[in-house]
Formats: sequence, structure tokens, C-alpha cells
Amino acid sequence: MIDQLPVQGHAAPADTALPSADVQAPVAAATSEPSLPDGFTRLGLAPELVQAVRDLGYTQPTAVQDKAIPLAMGAGDDAGRFIDLMVSSQTGSGKTAAFLLPVLHTLLQQQAAAEAALRAEHERAAAEAAARGEALPKRPKRKNPTHSRNFKAATPGALILCPTRELAQQVAHDAIDLVKHCKGLRIANVVGGMPYQMQIARLQNANLVVATPGRLLDLQRSHQIKLDQVQFLVVDEADRMLDLGFADDLAEINALTAARRQTMMFSATFAPRIQQLAMRVMRDGGASVQKVQIDSPQEKHANIRQMLYWADNAQHKRQLLDHWLRDTSIDQAIVFASTQIECDGLANDLQQEGFSAVALHGALSQGLRNRRLMALRNGQVQILVATDVAARGIDVPTITHVFNYGLPMKAEDYTHRIGRTGRAGRQGLAVTFAEFRDRRRIFDIEGYSRQPFKAEVVAGLEPTQRFPQGGGRGDFGGRGGREGGRGGPRGGRDPRFERGGERPAHGGRFDPRAGGGRFAGERFERAAPAGRHGDGRGPGPREEFGRREGFRERFDAPRGNGFGRGGAPAAARPRPAGGKHPGAGRPFVPHEARRGAERSGR
Repeated sequence: MIDQLPVQGHAAPADTALPSADVQAPVAAATSEPSLPDGFTRLGLAPELVQAVRDLGYTQPTAVQDKAIPLAMGAGDDAGRFIDLMVSSQTGSGKTAAFLLPVLHTLLQQQAAAEAALRAEHERAAAEAAARGEALPKRPKRKNPTHSRNFKAATPGALILCPTRELAQQVAHDAIDLVKHCKGLRIANVVGGMPYQMQIARLQNANLVVATPGRLLDLQRSHQIKLDQVQFLVVDEADRMLDLGFADDLAEINALTAARRQTMMFSATFAPRIQQLAMRVMRDGGASVQKVQIDSPQEKHANIRQMLYWADNAQHKRQLLDHWLRDTSIDQAIVFASTQIECDGLANDLQQEGFSAVALHGALSQGLRNRRLMALRNGQVQILVATDVAARGIDVPTITHVFNYGLPMKAEDYTHRIGRTGRAGRQGLAVTFAEFRDRRRIFDIEGYSRQPFKAEVVAGLEPTQRFPQGGGRGDFGGRGGREGGRGGPRGGRDPRFERGGERPAHGGRFDPRAGGGRFAGERFERAAPAGRHGDGRGPGPREEFGRREGFRERFDAPRGNGFGRGGAPAAARPRPAGGKHPGAGRPFVPHEARRGAERSGR
């Protein structure tokens, strides 16, 4: 579950569900000045939603909510006209509530208008019946939607897409917390790895659906849900959704919801390439899109302290991690690994060393992933070892540390990783471990965030190798590059010629035997061994080569129908008189029997 900070003077009960930090970041002014008016009432939200937010412990909106909610509700525009939004804000700044609250507000208004129209129609029919002296018409009974006789495909009015199952479940949980005072609004969660029948039953009469693209399209193709009545499409973590892995699914969903009235995209990072892809999903090719950027990824996260430690090798990096995990200030922590194998191996090692640790990655079943996340939220697990599947959607207030044991493949994923701590105004610590071979990725992270790392050391675990000073700056004259900078083969000085070697002429082929560089001739100065074992025993290189050629000749010899492996094709081989292959008409001899015959000389 997720954290809540109660408003001063109103203590939250112990069994209250805790809202997401993305749903609302607490504002210091709300506790220091309780006389301030409710900021969500000022935004024009429905009283039911304002009461739900107040129950969760918040009275003032964050910067992204204050800016995005009025725009999403169509404030200042013509009645019934909505604009598309592309919103960028830091992790933990309250983006989830920034799109949930306006969507739920509009659905509430539409539901109230529909009920008023039905009530007016019933009153009109009752008046006509009374004028004719007939019995008053009865209201239709509510049918059980789970019964097969009453089944109808779900037709939600709003759709929220998320890239991971954990994030979709988190957003659905936050939406349920916000509609607890709203009658008639149903929230459904559709993710992969869960039973179909249970999700189909929950889809009945759903007004808002939170889904991952794969399972949503499966249900749509089997006619369990129709998307032609979707009015509001929200893409959460849009940079990940617009990546290559979801591009085709998102294009199909875009076509299925072509009649929608509004499209909103939210993320902490929007690369220029992703913005171009986003315009294709917006209505009218993005002609009426309004961009809202509260803070950029280049702005340093004030609540997260970032640290970098260089390691000589994997064993040294493991020792640094073990040193940090024994820090008594850790409440709960996430250790990010690069691969699923590394994730499982590291979690097993930590368990054997006495740590309360579990692994989380995409190869696990959804039920197991849910149980391990619930154990983390309930405090039953201290350390979560995870891949980037946990870089988004994990919102646990007691996570005080994030460790990058394996570096992310993309620099922007680093921002999402460290955003699992320091959420909603709390303090967090992000520690990155890197080997010398990782210096390029460190430089990419520095270049993306425009925030240089300051390398630190642990007393007694200092690296023995020479590492770049200041993060990704290389030792070979430049930044990044294959040898730590823009040096190396792509510009600058080439380290292969740093010790007396000469740079090969342009257009020529580099010969390691030429010049006096440190790689010069080292492969060719070793004497070739006389035999296979290098001590005179066994055949020499020429004899061994002859054996291989003899094997190739025997292996390529035509047999059976003439289609042997390698060698010339059957059509190009010489044929004896009569047009038959040499093996034609020869009885089939099993492989083992043929080998026995060859050994016996037959």
C-alpha cells in the first residue's frame, strides 16, 4: 500500500488504505497553515472527490496538479471541449492524481446528467399515465451483469494505459481510493498473468479501465470489451509506452478509440524522439496539444542524494553493496540488476547471507509478483532485488535507499529508478556501483541529466585501478568513447598508439606487427607450439590441418541420393555412366554398423 501524511489535527487510522505518492505529494503549507482553504475545491472538482482526497490526508494540490487539472477539465474553453495534454514532471510529484481527478470528475458529471435524464423521462411517463388513469410505470429492475444471460461487452468511457502490470495495479488502486464516495463509478484493472474470467466479470459496467496493452487487446479481439465509446485516453509513463515494444499495440488502440474527445500523456521524461511519436497518437496529428513541463529531468531532485562508487571488478562491487546493505539507516531498499539471471542470483546470495530479500522480474508469474510486492508494502521484506520492471509503479513510502547494482540500458531509466525513493517530499538516497567498463553508461547518464557524479570511496574498499574523476570523464583525452572519452577510434587520441606507436595511414589496414605500440606484434612474437599440447607431442599444425581436410573430403563424399553436406551441389558432381550416383542402389547401413565395418576392414 502507499503512504499518507495526515493533515495536522486529523490522525489517520491505522487500517486506512495508504494513497500513492504519485496520487498526491504532501505540501508543507498544508500542515503549517491549516487555515488555508481546500485547494482541490478551488480547482472545481466534485465534492465527492474532494472528500476522498481529504480522507487520504491532503488539502493542497502539487504544482503539476494545480497546472494540469484545470486544463484537463477544459477550464477556460468552450463547454464540452477538451484539449490534449502532454505533461512532464518529476517522479513522486503527483502525476497520477493529475489525470485521475479530472477524468473521474467528468465521468461523474456525465453520470449525473444521464441519471437526471432518466429521472425526467420516468416522471414524464408517470405524469402521462396518471393523466390517463393508468397505473404508474415501474422502474426497471437491475440485472445481474455476471450472469451469462445478461452479459454485454464492457463499454468504458475512460481508458488508462500503463507499460507494466505493477504500475497498472497501482493506478487502479489509487482510482478506487478516489471514488469511495462516488456512487455508480466502477474501476476495472486488466493486466496479463491473471485469470480471464475474473477480469471479464470485473469489466461489467466499468466506467474506467486501467490496463496493459497486451491483455486489453486480447479481450477486445474476443469481444469482451468495446473501445469505440472511450472518451478519454490517458497514457501513463508515455515514454515507455511509445517505445518500440508498445508502438504497434498503441497504434491499434489509437485506431480503436478514434472517436475519443481527449488524449493525455504523462511521464517524468520526454525525449525529443518520443515527443515526435506522441504527436501521431494525439488527435488531429497534435495540432491542439498543450505541453506542460513542471520540471525537467535535468533539474536535480532535491530530495534524493546521488552517490557513485567505482569498483575494480564484480567481486569488489559485491563487497561495496554488502557494506551499504548493512547500514542501519536503511528501512527498505530496492537493488536494481541488469538481467533476470543476475537478479535471481543476487537475491539468493543475499538470502543466504541473512538478508530479507526477494527477486522481482518479468519472468515470474503475476501471482508471485503480486505476493512479493505485497510483502514489500507490508514490511515483511526489507530488500527487493529487481530489474527495470520495478523502475515504474513501485510506490512504497518506506523505501529509503535505491542501489544501482547493474546500470540501466537507457539513461532516462536511471531517473525512473532513483524515483522509487525520496517520494512525496521525503528524503532518499540513490547509490550507483560501476566498473571501469561501465564508464560509457555513466557518462550517458551524466549527459542526459546534466548532473555530473562525484565519485566517492569506502574506507578499506578503495578501488586499485585508475578511474575517471568526476563520473564519466575518461582518461584518454575526451569524454566517453570506447576508451573513456571521445578519444579512441572515433576521434581524439587512440590509446593503442600512446606508447610510441604510429597511427596507420587513412585508408590502410591496421597491422599490429608494425610500429612500436604496446600491442605491436604481441600475438606474433609467441612461438607456435610444435604439437597440439605445445610440448612436442601430437601432430604438428600442418599434419593436423591435413587430418581436417581428409575428414572434410570423407564427409562431403556423395552418398544415398547425392545430397551431402558442404562441397559441390549434387547437380555439379560428376556422375558415372548410366546417370546414377555412386551411392545409388547401395543398401542403407546404420551409422554404428558402418563404423564397425570400417574398423574391421570390411
